Amino acid sequence: MPKPAIACLIALLVVAAPAFGAWDPQRFSAEDTLEFLTVAPGEAPHWSTVWVVVIDGQVYIRLGTRATGRIEQNTTKPVVQLRIAGQEFDRVKAEPAPQMAAAVAAAMREKYWSDVLVRHFDHPLTMRLTPEAPP
Repeated sequence: MPKPAIACLIALLVVAAPAFGAWDPQRFSAEDTLEFLTVAPGEAPHWSTVWVVVIDGQVYIRLGTRATGRIEQNTTKPVVQLRIAGQEFDRVKAEPAPQMAAAVAAAMREKYWSDVLVRHFDHPLTMRLTPEAPP
């Protein structure tokens, strides 16, 4: 490959690289689920799959009893790993957002037809997910 072509390829990769791992709530709003990783003391790491909604540019999840227990026991809390939209984020803050519980429940009701049943289960924890700033 000629040197100018290599230089152009490198320049293209440098410019495009940040877009591949970009935190993009607007894009995430089109996703049905995300996965988060927790590590409980003495247990293997565990990926949980949950529904996701985006409200005013913020990413939220609503957790059932089992997932809430995993978050509470997580040795890396408030930080989790996250998979969404074909991307993986190593350091995402999962922070309780009880003030958003009603709005998140309403958004879940609107987005997911099966919430007609799921809403009757216990959801003790609503969380906002935000990427940690790089060091």
